[in-house]
Amino acid sequence: MVKKRGDFMQKILIIEDDELISYELKNLLDNNNYDGIILKDFKNPLNEIKDIKPDLILLDINIPYMNGEVLLRNLREISNMPVIMVTSRNSDIDEALSITYGADDYITKPYNPNILLLRIGAVLKRLNSGTDILAFKDLTINISKGIIKKDSVEIILTKNEMIIFNYLVNHQNKIVTRDELMTALWNNEEFINDNALTVNISRLRAKLKEIGYENAIDTRKGMGYILS
Repeated sequence: MVKKRGDFMQKILIIEDDELISYELKNLLDNNNYDGIILKDFKNPLNEIKDIKPDLILLDINIPYMNGEVLLRNLREISNMPVIMVTSRNSDIDEALSITYGADDYITKPYNPNILLLRIGAVLKRLNSGTDILAFKDLTINISKGIIKKDSVEIILTKNEMIIFNYLVNHQNKIVTRDELMTALWNNEEFINDNALTVNISRLRAKLKEIGYENAIDTRKGMGYILS
């Protein structure tokens, strides 16, 4: 299936310092109807990201000059574009940190190329699905921009935080189970890390607290969550 935004192939930026892996990823993407672009400037990666304006980033943790998790954290201060961490590290700590800093997904090397393509497709599908504007009480929720607005105050959510909040808003007055949320996030329970959901819920609660909704997400022990 051709992946396009408008009349253009979707751009995926590869941030990987291993040249061989970079070109293997680019070939994989180009052969599957994406426009794979390899980042060249590791000293000023944010500038190149701003210039390229990719639809999605594949980001390795071990990159020159700046740790990939630090780059992700800095990127989240200016942009909500989706990011999949691609790394040789295989620890719960690295995965939890990546999710905490705003990664939309996480895959370790060596990976199955078909699984990577499925992950990319799932993230982009979530990005482009659903109604763009929702309302909850006096909040305006712009799903495509990842923004919650109250009066003149805007709060930026990561993709995962927005998926969770969107799901809760669309299921108001109903207890939503953790399994439901994990399925909404990843579309396949095989790839779920339960800790990642907990981290995202905590981050979402903290952001809602900033705009006066400290107790908006109520935990029902042994059952799940409900928006109140």
